[in-house]
Amino acid sequence: MTHETISRRSALKLGTAAATTVAMPFYARNAFAAEPIKLGSLLDGTGALGLEGRRMIQTTEFAVDKLNAAGGLLGRQIKLIQYDTQSSMQLYTQYAQKLALEQKVDVIQGGITSASREAIRPIFDRNKTLFFYNTQYEGGVCDRNVFCTGTTPAQTVSHVVNYGLKTWGKKAYIIAADYNYGHITASWMSKFMKDGGGTVAATDFFPLDVTNFSSAISRIQDAAPDFVLSALVGANHSGFYRQWDAAGMKKKIPIGSTVFGLGDELTAMDVSTTDGIVTCYGWYNDLDNPETKAFVSGMQAKYGKDLTDLGELDTATYDGIMLWAAAVTKAGSVEHDKVITALESGIAVTTPAGLVKMDPATHHTIRTTYMAQPKDRKWDIMATYPDSQPSDTGGACDLLKNPKTNKQFTPNI
Repeated sequence: MTHETISRRSALKLGTAAATTVAMPFYARNAFAAEPIKLGSLLDGTGALGLEGRRMIQTTEFAVDKLNAAGGLLGRQIKLIQYDTQSSMQLYTQYAQKLALEQKVDVIQGGITSASREAIRPIFDRNKTLFFYNTQYEGGVCDRNVFCTGTTPAQTVSHVVNYGLKTWGKKAYIIAADYNYGHITASWMSKFMKDGGGTVAATDFFPLDVTNFSSAISRIQDAAPDFVLSALVGANHSGFYRQWDAAGMKKKIPIGSTVFGLGDELTAMDVSTTDGIVTCYGWYNDLDNPETKAFVSGMQAKYGKDLTDLGELDTATYDGIMLWAAAVTKAGSVEHDKVITALESGIAVTTPAGLVKMDPATHHTIRTTYMAQPKDRKWDIMATYPDSQPSDTGGACDLLKNPKTNKQFTPNI
């Protein structure tokens, strides 16, 4: 499924303006006449990750519409070319090749799981197609062609673990998705537990298609941890939280999660299931600032008032597009190396998440992060961490000194 457009709203404006072109200033006419800049998007609108992907797709459309309504970039409109990758690695690689080789897009904004990122990253590297990965993830990617706007474990997971150690006890049980995100995040959890003087009773990994967690709940009961650390991912894994609540465990053993609430969990689940699960992200839709209110109201105006489940994945997507736009404007070009140079200048934008700055050495963002827990379908903000650094990646990656580095570093525990 592909959607190739300048955007519905912009198209309507183009149609309305056609009859009055003579009255328009030359620079405005030129913005519509020039060859559009091509922005490619690869996200899961359907499949196991559709829960997270649908809002990211909507945010992409919203951001592109906003830029086009302001005149586009460099006097050119932005043409959005997007594919529903349907949570399929085969489709990710197929569409990535199409965008890079056939449609020759100027930038890619996309990928949700780390597996999808690693499937398409080499394609974009080979073809020098600039790639923004806008997902909260396990950290460590070090690639001059890639810019990561989502938070990393040092910015978020460390705070959840430290909160658990101080509030709940010294013994944790880790449950995580069985692919690189889950494995590497679990390693960070173990490291942070050890650094804080705690222990890990056991770690269980679950493929993305697992929906029954009864045996896992029994193992956790037998281990009797002080708290559970979860890095479960996607719609199927959401079943764990319902089953945990149904088993009566919610009131006995608290949970800290690195992913919970990034989809529609707060609207789709009972408050008995969701309330009290501790999380830490780069943005929550209940933050009390003008940028958040404007973003939420703008998205609701476009997609409906019932859109109340926005999260970091969505604003990180917005951040990625706006950082790229700022770099294109600064570079005065969409040419690959010129835009990278602009991004490596320490460029920053103000977004719903606050001030978001690109770290030149790691190609990750420096930003404020927040700890929160659900309370009656709202996010109760518990703590704020200004200027959070991607120090997990920064400890190994310096693309200014070593621009040819192309790998993902993993924690040394």
